[in-house]
Amino acid sequence: MNYKVSPSMLASDYANLEAELKKCEENSADLIHLDVMDGHFVPNITIGAPVISAMKKVCSVPFDLHLMITNPYDYIDDFADAGADIISFHTECDSDIGETIDRIISRGCRASLAVKPNTPISAVYPYLDRLSMVLVMTVEPGFGGQSFKTEVLPKIEELRKRCPDIDIEVDGGVTCETVKLAKAAGANVFVAGSAIFRSDDPAGVISQLKE
Repeated sequence: MNYKVSPSMLASDYANLEAELKKCEENSADLIHLDVMDGHFVPNITIGAPVISAMKKVCSVPFDLHLMITNPYDYIDDFADAGADIISFHTECDSDIGETIDRIISRGCRASLAVKPNTPISAVYPYLDRLSMVLVMTVEPGFGGQSFKTEVLPKIEELRKRCPDIDIEVDGGVTCETVKLAKAAGANVFVAGSAIFRSDDPAGVISQLKE
């Protein structure tokens, strides 16, 4: 199993994005996790395609976009043009899921579906043959700094049994302790925000998460 760490820029210093990206790059981050929120699907607003495009110019690590927006299909081209490598969107969105996956793939990006904590993992099953990754939320989407929901672990176990080879990403409350629970359940891609960017030793945290 290939294990990856994806630092979440939601917890970074937005006044110094280039320096924060370099910090991830220099300390062997596998992906850069970018949360895109529209203030409608979730009660928060973050960044859009122009900011992501600017970030891409100063970072060589693949961009792992998490779209928490109501109509992701309408914005796939914008985010692909901005430099997305992986695009996750939610099964709970209003866009046609199959058409959105097809659009992501047609733009040369990897497609991923995300599920909220209370959404059954079976929601992704009809689309697994076209997905590179499934993102299992271990907190309610919308805000950083929440605690890891252990009740989500059985969903990860169920998906891993069904799909031995797919990337399973967990996002929310991931620390050097909860990462062990997620790994044991079958996850292999770990999004960590506060644990990395609010640490006095971000490099050490990334290293610990990898270990």
